[in-house]
Amino acid sequence: MFALTTRALTARSGSVALRAAYSSAAKTITVREALNSALDEELARDEKVFILGEEVAQYNGPYKITRGLLEKYGEKRVIDTPITEMGFAGIAVGAGFGGLKPICEFMTFNFSMQAIDQIVNSAGKTLYMSGGRGECPIVFRGPNGSAIGVGAQHSQCFAAWYGSIPGLKVLSPWNSEDARGLLKAAVRDPNPVVFLENEIMYGVPFEVSEEVLSEDFVLPIGKAKIERAGKDLTIVAHSKPVGDSLAAAEILAKEYGVDAEVINLRSIRPLDIDTIIASVKKTGRLMTVEGGYPMFGVGSEIVAQVMESDAFDYLDAPIERVTQADVPMPYAVPLENLTNPDSNLIVKVALKTMNKQA
Repeated sequence: MFALTTRALTARSGSVALRAAYSSAAKTITVREALNSALDEELARDEKVFILGEEVAQYNGPYKITRGLLEKYGEKRVIDTPITEMGFAGIAVGAGFGGLKPICEFMTFNFSMQAIDQIVNSAGKTLYMSGGRGECPIVFRGPNGSAIGVGAQHSQCFAAWYGSIPGLKVLSPWNSEDARGLLKAAVRDPNPVVFLENEIMYGVPFEVSEEVLSEDFVLPIGKAKIERAGKDLTIVAHSKPVGDSLAAAEILAKEYGVDAEVINLRSIRPLDIDTIIASVKKTGRLMTVEGGYPMFGVGSEIVAQVMESDAFDYLDAPIERVTQADVPMPYAVPLENLTNPDSNLIVKVALKTMNKQA
């Protein structure tokens, strides 16, 4: 739809037409459309912004996130690359050092392991090592976490990997609002940003406000959002598990009388620990939910920081973590389903935290 409605328009007027089309459709857009429109608007806003990666141009992106952008902005700003993550990530980092604003797409963040030296050592550390002179305004983006039926090499979460690196900012959107606001913020940020999308969420529609559809809508990096207020239990999640946590919270309220507060992290690094601590002081109980491994994960860091804060004295029960099982992702669908956390598991663990029986 994007290519058909905007192909003949200029970059700026195309963005306006796209927003109008979304606004007239009951303010409902998918995560894919949110990402696509954010890229479109940022390419139109700043001629230094460009996109490169495998199949991002002529094929419209492996997940159609860049659909229609080649026709609008041309092959110098939407660039197909060879299958060499180390190579095109290095080109992108060099372009960032040279004053451009690259958006480097990985077909999956599993493939970013081929380029991890460029992301961590070149992009992430150079500003510090150069005494503040080597800025690299770059966004590394693509699908992260568990997909469906693609095996262990293509289904893992890298939030904890990149979240542990000083010099990188790491964002993990859940819904369409997150996708638009955080991606626009990432492109405008002068620092290297790792932007972890979720393949399963791309086609999921969400209602958004007129504000979210505005060209000027940008979410602050490093600020979590309370998606559901509650008084009995704090559930902290990011990416797809936010939706699972909200579903679990409704079950907890309806069937067990437990009023859970659900926090959408949005930002992994910097981590909004203040919002979490304030919630824990209100509810007295905390559990974390993520699609990553339990060992050395995002939840582990949250637990450590809460235990080291004055919120420790407010805890009425041990903190619980819900994660992917501590095994490489199975290929067989039944085993895959057992490996990933879901709302039923979240409910079970929440009841344990509340000392209630299922």
